[in-house]
Amino acid sequence: MASALDDDTQRALGETTATARAMLRSAQKDLQKVFIVFLLGFLGTFYALRLYIWDFLRNVTESRMRAEVGESFEIIAQTPFDVILLQAKIGLVAGLILALPVFLYFSRDALKRRGYWPQLPAARWKLTVIGLFSAALFVGGAAYGYAVFFPVMFGFLAEFGFDAGFAPRYSIVLWTEFIVLLTLSFGLAAQMPLAITGLSYAEIVPYETFRDKWRHAVVGIFVFGAVFSPPDPFTQIMWAIPLVVLYGLSLYLAKVVVTTKRGSEQIEIRPTIRRHWNVLLGIAGVGAILPYAFYEYGGRTAVNSVLAYPLIDSRYRILPPGEGLGTDPMTAMAIYGGIVAAILALVGLAYLIYAGLDVDPHGEFGDPTAIDLSTLDAAGIKAAPPEAFIELTEDEAMQYASAAIDEGDQAKAQAILDRFDETEEARQAAQEADGEGDGEAAEEPGLGDRASRAGDSFLDELTDGEQDTDDIGGYYKDIAFVAGSLRSKSFRLVATFMVVLAGTFTWFYVGGLGAARENFLSRLPPELVGENTLEIITLHPVEALLFMVKFSVIAGALAVLPMVAYYAWPALRELGVVRGKQHMIFVWTASLVGGLFGGFLLGYLYVAPEIISYLVADAQAANMRITYRINDFFWLIIFTTAGIGLLADIPILMLLLNRAGLPYQAMRNRWREVTIALLSVGALLTPADIITMFLVTVPLMAAYGIGLAILFLITAGGRRNLAPPAEFVT
Repeated sequence: MASALDDDTQRALGETTATARAMLRSAQKDLQKVFIVFLLGFLGTFYALRLYIWDFLRNVTESRMRAEVGESFEIIAQTPFDVILLQAKIGLVAGLILALPVFLYFSRDALKRRGYWPQLPAARWKLTVIGLFSAALFVGGAAYGYAVFFPVMFGFLAEFGFDAGFAPRYSIVLWTEFIVLLTLSFGLAAQMPLAITGLSYAEIVPYETFRDKWRHAVVGIFVFGAVFSPPDPFTQIMWAIPLVVLYGLSLYLAKVVVTTKRGSEQIEIRPTIRRHWNVLLGIAGVGAILPYAFYEYGGRTAVNSVLAYPLIDSRYRILPPGEGLGTDPMTAMAIYGGIVAAILALVGLAYLIYAGLDVDPHGEFGDPTAIDLSTLDAAGIKAAPPEAFIELTEDEAMQYASAAIDEGDQAKAQAILDRFDETEEARQAAQEADGEGDGEAAEEPGLGDRASRAGDSFLDELTDGEQDTDDIGGYYKDIAFVAGSLRSKSFRLVATFMVVLAGTFTWFYVGGLGAARENFLSRLPPELVGENTLEIITLHPVEALLFMVKFSVIAGALAVLPMVAYYAWPALRELGVVRGKQHMIFVWTASLVGGLFGGFLLGYLYVAPEIISYLVADAQAANMRITYRINDFFWLIIFTTAGIGLLADIPILMLLLNRAGLPYQAMRNRWREVTIALLSVGALLTPADIITMFLVTVPLMAAYGIGLAILFLITAGGRRNLAPPAEFVT
């Protein structure tokens, strides 16, 4: 195994192991103290969860639920050991986190000998300040989540499921994991100022990039909020707005820090105050009268009317001046005015300092050779100064051009090569001036030659120089050829997928999920679906939304499949995979949709109600309380409805494939591969149970056998096929 690692990797692993051993030896005499800290953290967290935190989290979860939703909301344990094991796991993590700094402190001697411990007092103070700032940001992000976001989000999720007929019975494990992950996401998102400032200071990502790409960052934040928050605008805004504010704060801190690094003499707080004292005084004066204007001219009434929004906790209201402070209204107005004036003055001073900063005081960061050509388009390449190309080598120019070709931007690739050729004389002059000139440069090939050479090199590496259609190189070329035929239609494919996905999800969201539940339960015997009999529950706060998203994705993919087949048909026909004209896709689509729809009706009207009625009656006969998870309940319906349609589609698809040119003999000889593929699909799409996997796979294989039997009869044992005979690679 060691021979599989290069020398640098082995050396790094050896140094890491040696450092860990040295730390353990250095802290050996104090390991008892480290263990005591770990034990205190473990026991403290264990009993804090038991005595306080579970009640606190429950109160946060149901604080903004409607009364009837709150009465039905329950936290349940699925196994006898759920609660105690969860408390132990969280306690272990908390104990390790608390013990780690103590362990590092006691092993500081070993770290000092290896240069990992800061030697200067100033460095330790900087690390302390950074650590405290990071902790404060994390606590602030988590506090925002618990005080504002979590109550609104949990209220929405529970009420959505409740209105659709699903009881909120959250598993304590899944519920806690969800809260912990969201807390970490808010805490890590709050580290944005520290991360952007650090990246800018280290010049890993220049400050100018964060500044110039702020529009992309805002769009990304809102997209992130749309994906990871419930699908209503209110919670998405609650997610995105704080991150946008943090991004603005990050830009400010990054500019200050980068300016300190590049030209610290420009940060002048006192001179800024002296130059703009009148502006700051005016801002403070406006801030002093704002509280009076707010209360006097109806601001409090307007805000309280907005806070009456149903999703907002009724406890959040603006109180009359002085109430809660224990002072008269005039004194309270003076206090409010002083606070607002000080805050606005500080914000104004920060803006004036920020506006006066120049992150490149000496012009050293305007070097044209530092331009990143990968971020420019073809017009930008043509407009870039020649110095950006003089320092390039041929390999670098080829890399930029190849990247542009991979992105489908031929114009940019050609522009890069043209500009590289134009600066050849200047490049030779620079090399001769440095003593590196080596005579006449070879004539540069054109874009097509370079691209062909790069492509041939790539395929040679992939296929060992052979590109016959029987090896991976040939398959790669075929796949690339078919994918190329779809590239020009990608917008239509993506647009269709997104429209179907959004339409399906919207239908579920506006009541379709509850309507589907009611309609299906109405087909079961009344004695099986009465009160306290069959209950559909959600064990995870977002379980209903996840099911809606998964089903919508499947619907979008099924809608796009006929389009993909239609657009890829000419390329597949040219490769000899299929025969016939392109309009055959309409026959395929009509046949498969007809089979799917007919099987769906059969399953929905007869098969699924009978199966679920039998399962429910069997459980009731054993005096069991029946609670189905929404995910399991709906997928059971889908498997017993749309699954019947898929079974009917298998023989139909085999007939269509034979008509397109796939011989009967090929399908019969490949039955082993088909069995393995169906087992794999069953393992992926069914619950983690071998019996269930075979219950799904056996009917699929039976349908495949029926298809073979039908083809045997139609093709007279394979002696003739529905398509004209032709050579087909099996």
